[in-house]
Amino acid sequence: MKRLLYPLIASALITIVPFLLTFESGQDIVRGIFGYDVFALLLLFIATKAKASQSSGNHHKQIILNVITAIIGISIVIDTWIDLQNLLFIKNWEMGWFGILPFVTCGIAFIMTWNLKPFSYTGIGFILFVALVAHLTFLKNYAAQPLAQFPIIDYCARIAPKPVLRKNIADDYKRQYIVTDSVTITRDYVDSTRNNVVVLVESWGIPLDIKRFKKDLDLFNDISKVTTGIHNRMYSRTRTAEREDLMLRFQRDSLGRKDTIFLPKVFSGLGYKTTFLFGGDSHEHQRFKYIDNIGFSNAIYGHRLKDDLMSLKIDSLLADTTRKHFIAWTTRDTKFPMENFPDIYNSDADAIDSAYSYHLGQTLSLIAELAKKHSDTRFIVQGDHNPILSPITFQERFYKRWVPFVVLN
Repeated sequence: MKRLLYPLIASALITIVPFLLTFESGQDIVRGIFGYDVFALLLLFIATKAKASQSSGNHHKQIILNVITAIIGISIVIDTWIDLQNLLFIKNWEMGWFGILPFVTCGIAFIMTWNLKPFSYTGIGFILFVALVAHLTFLKNYAAQPLAQFPIIDYCARIAPKPVLRKNIADDYKRQYIVTDSVTITRDYVDSTRNNVVVLVESWGIPLDIKRFKKDLDLFNDISKVTTGIHNRMYSRTRTAEREDLMLRFQRDSLGRKDTIFLPKVFSGLGYKTTFLFGGDSHEHQRFKYIDNIGFSNAIYGHRLKDDLMSLKIDSLLADTTRKHFIAWTTRDTKFPMENFPDIYNSDADAIDSAYSYHLGQTLSLIAELAKKHSDTRFIVQGDHNPILSPITFQERFYKRWVPFVVLN
């Protein structure tokens, strides 16, 4: 029992002493009771040292084992030093006299374990496996007080490049625009007294640079009535956004089963002509299955039709004044992977940014021209998701799961 308990106590000593000596009232630092790395290295240190003693008849083998033992001992000191650095980094303290702690605590640990009977290497592997399982089990139930500390993992996490924070919207956006988690934008702004065009702009996300967003919105300056804002998408999928934006409510049928009522079906009941447009194949995302179920009486697809051609089709539909229209259009020109950039993740981010900005500007201009020409029609324009399927360095210029919405007329 002593040969297991002493290394465990020694590793706990190495882990806890620096924590207690740097403790400040009110601090909230989650920290393990014993160092898993140090515990493992101490068990190996004891086993290798014993093997070296048993190899006294084989001089070369004994030298090799002594060198390995020394390397393990140095590794323990280095691991302890790293753990101390992690602790001081959290508190933003200088090393100072704390630098002697690894040598003192490791020295005590070596003295405690010097003459212990070793475990076999198989036994050490089993002990470490049990310790890891115990740590994970305890962590699941008591997350605020883990059993083990992992200094190397903490150090790697600390020195790793920090990703751009893209989940929480900056205060500049909150001060200037409507910011909401609601996905009921279409439902909130649709007008049952006139024509409605719901536009889902492919890959239109919220840029981290608010000036870039303002530049996008400048394309709508000539329209007298504009409402702008941003909202959160739970799922970064176009097909989900197409359903989500056109959803009116949930209800239960006569058998008690959940049923979804979509806006196109409601507008069809009001006598509207309902049309869905997409400049691609109907089998993409299996639209041929769900668009009809949503309630559209007419669907217009094309083989890689550009957004300018689809906007002309919408223009011709709105020119028909014999009946009211409910139109939904999913744009295509900013869809990834973009033309001339077949390698989704390894293409030049700046080149993709330039192409994306150009095509997005063209599409938004087409929408603005339609809204100006048909000023009696309500236009509800949204992004389907932030730019995905693109180089990471380009994705990092946009917030995750946040998209714009613009209501025109």
